[in-house]
Amino acid sequence: MLVLLLATATFVIWLALIAGRGWFWLAAERDAGGPAPAVWPTVVAVIPARDEAESIGKSVTSLLRQDYPGSFSIVVVDDQSTDETAAVAEQAAAAAGFADRLTVLAGSALPDGWTGKLWADKQGIDEANVAAPTYLLLTDADITYAPDTLTRLVTRSEKEGLVLNSLMAKLRATSLAERALVPAFIFFFQMLYPFAWVNRPDRRTAAAAGGCMLVRRDALEAAGGIESIRGALIDDCALARELKYQGPIRLSLTERVASIRAYPTLGDIRQMVARSAYAQLRYSPVILAGTIAGMALTYVAPVLLTIFAGGLAKILGFVAWEMMAVAFQPTLRLYRASPIWGILLPGIALFYMAFTLDSAYRHMQGAGGMWKGRVQAGLAEEAPRAPGLRRAASPRTGSDPTGI
Repeated sequence: MLVLLLATATFVIWLALIAGRGWFWLAAERDAGGPAPAVWPTVVAVIPARDEAESIGKSVTSLLRQDYPGSFSIVVVDDQSTDETAAVAEQAAAAAGFADRLTVLAGSALPDGWTGKLWADKQGIDEANVAAPTYLLLTDADITYAPDTLTRLVTRSEKEGLVLNSLMAKLRATSLAERALVPAFIFFFQMLYPFAWVNRPDRRTAAAAGGCMLVRRDALEAAGGIESIRGALIDDCALARELKYQGPIRLSLTERVASIRAYPTLGDIRQMVARSAYAQLRYSPVILAGTIAGMALTYVAPVLLTIFAGGLAKILGFVAWEMMAVAFQPTLRLYRASPIWGILLPGIALFYMAFTLDSAYRHMQGAGGMWKGRVQAGLAEEAPRAPGLRRAASPRTGSDPTGI
C-alpha cells in the first residue's frame, strides 16, 4: 500500500506540473518586437565587470553593433579587476569605431552590505543617469547580442508599457557537461518561475534573467533604486520582485542573446549552481530538507518504481517518468540537444540535488556565494514581502499593477 501511495504521489506531481504550472515546459514565452515608437528613447547599457578580459571585448562589440535608431551608449564598471578588463573593453570600442559611446569607470572599494555586482551596477547607473536615459540595459560582461536585439526589446517595452523586459540568455552547451546539465538548469528555472505567470500582472510570480534586463529608469527609482536590493545574491529575481510593484514585467526565452561563459567541466557547473542555490532556499535547513525530499519524490522515485515495483505502482512510476521525459523535450529542442536526455533527467536531477547540498555546506563553512574571490552570501537577503506592503503606484499608469 505504501509503494502504491508513493507511485500515486509521483504521478499526481507530474500531472500537476504539466497541466497546472503555467505550461512552463512548453518553453513558449519567446522574445518579440513591436511597432516602432514615435520617438526612440535613450538607452544606456551598464556592464559590471570583474576580471572579464576574456569576454568583455565580445560583449561590448556586440552591443556597439546594435541597429538601434535612438541614442545608445555603454558604461562598463571595472570592478577592481586584476586583469586587462578595462583595456580590452576600450580596445573593442575603438576597433568597432565607437570609442565615444563607451565609458569605463574604475570601481571603488566594496562597502559593507553590498554584493559586488550590485555595487558595480550602482556606480554604473549613477554614471548613466547623467544622460537621463529612459531605459537602462543591465547586462553582464559575458553576454553577446544579435544586432536587432535592443530594437526589439525597446519596441516591445514601449508597446506593452513594460518596466522590466528580460531575456533569458542562451547558455553555452558545447562540452559534455554543458550538454548534460545546462538545458536542465533552464528547465528547472522555468518550473520554479513559470514565465507565463511572470508575464501576467495579476500574478505575484516575479523573475528575471540577470544577463539581459531592460529597465525603465523611472520605475527603478520609484522602487528605491538598485540599493533596495543591495545585498541580494540572486539579484535578478530580487529586482523583478521590486519592479513588479511598479508595472508589468516580462521574461522570455531567446536565441538572440547568448552567454559565452564556458562551464566545460562538471566542477564548473557545480560552482555555478552552488554559488546561489542555498540563497534560493533562504538559507533554511528545513527548506533544504524539504527540497531534497521533494526532488527525490519527483525525479528519482519514478525510476525506482519502474524498476523495482510491480502492478499498478510500476505503471504509475513508468508513466511519471515518461511525462518528465516528454516535458523536457521543448527545452532540449531549444538547445538542439538529443531527446535522449529527457529519459536521463532523473540522473541529471541527482547532480542538482548534490549541488544544492554542496551550496548549503559551503554556506555553513563561511564560503557561501563565492565569486571571484568574494564571499557574498547572506549579506542582506530580503525576506519575501508580505502582500500589501509598499504597493507603489506605477510611474506609467498611476495604479497598483500587481492586483494583490
